[in-house]
Amino acid sequence: MYIIKKIKILHQKIILLKKTNKKIGFVPTMGNLHNGHIKLILLSKKYADIIIVSIFINPMQFDNLLDLKNYPQTFKKDCVILQKQNVDIVFFPDINEIYPNGIKNQTFVVVPKLSKILEGRSRPGHFKGVTTIISKLFNFIQPDFAFFGEKDYQQLLIIKTLVKELNYTIKIISLPIIRLKNGLALSSRNNNLNTKEKKIAPYLYKIMKKTCEKIIKEDSDIRKKIIHSSKILLIKKGFSVDIFNIYNAQTLEPPSQKIKEVIFLASAWLGKTRLIDNKKIFLIY
Repeated sequence: MYIIKKIKILHQKIILLKKTNKKIGFVPTMGNLHNGHIKLILLSKKYADIIIVSIFINPMQFDNLLDLKNYPQTFKKDCVILQKQNVDIVFFPDINEIYPNGIKNQTFVVVPKLSKILEGRSRPGHFKGVTTIISKLFNFIQPDFAFFGEKDYQQLLIIKTLVKELNYTIKIISLPIIRLKNGLALSSRNNNLNTKEKKIAPYLYKIMKKTCEKIIKEDSDIRKKIIHSSKILLIKKGFSVDIFNIYNAQTLEPPSQKIKEVIFLASAWLGKTRLIDNKKIFLIY
């Protein structure tokens, strides 16, 4: 397994790999790897010959400096995991390698509409940071396939739009949410939950799941009442609810009466930790 820190060296390696006509699979991460990341790597091996994993905690996508400072850095542990999974290359650049002129002077990439709604409204600038770093990483690595989890549904939709509209010849492959036995979606941020919060956290999925089951056959007015009741229940459990509703699965706009496929998006604070989740459902009219 090669650990590469410099873009120039990575570029040289990519040129050699391209000459062999081997398919390159890319898994972008911010480190602090968990089973969800491992599942992405295993999935990538079904499509690609060479697997590249990046580890870079991207400051541009953090709207909270304290959140950035507290983000867990576990590089040595991550490398042990990646070695066991027979990853070919780990790209581990420092901030000056990615942003040599500083973040404020960095040219950025934005997917306009999708980046400003929902999570984008709650976390201004977050998606600008995501799409900028992903664009840079795509340019460095030139993968044939890139792999993302479906937990960050809005982010996944934004990246698919980015690839389509900037004419990247990269196929985006997504992995369904990986959960603990209690239903909690796996996330590096779960490590920030204290003992009490870890017991409460699974209720975000449990309540969302029950809400989805209840609203499938109901009209819009009854759906609204059911969703409102579920929000109240979450608040009573200790959550500070930000997003908890259904949206058009393709546009993230409120669903019209003609739309059957919708995505239920949930986002809530539990203490100092922001949890997100989602579930795709089909409404019956």
